[in-house]
Amino acid sequence: MWQLLFPAITPIINKVLDLIPNENERARAREQLEGDLQKAINQAAADQREINKVEAAHSSVFVAGWRPGIGWVCVLGRAWVFFIQPVATWSIHVFNLPVESLPSIQTDYLMELVLAMLGLSVTRTWEKAKGVAR
Repeated sequence: MWQLLFPAITPIINKVLDLIPNENERARAREQLEGDLQKAINQAAADQREINKVEAAHSSVFVAGWRPGIGWVCVLGRAWVFFIQPVATWSIHVFNLPVESLPSIQTDYLMELVLAMLGLSVTRTWEKAKGVAR
């Protein structure tokens, strides 16, 4: 999150630092501020990793199972769009069933989620191949 905010707050930081008249003091203050900001970013990432570990180890499926749940939503959504809905539509027309229409899924957001999940799985595979994973 901080990486997203950093470009937005950089102009503000520069304006505040420009108020320091001494060029050496300004450079020192900038270096200190950037170091403190990087420490905060690293600490937030470490805290999130710890939260993820605790959630993954939880015995309740509603806590530990949300990531697999998202995966199953992706699988079911893509199965509906690419297999179940076309076969059902074909069946309705072939057997002249009195069904007006089938529900459709907006696939834009679903595809983004699928690609993000695939990206994470590629990263995990790379970690395992390099021996970094537990």
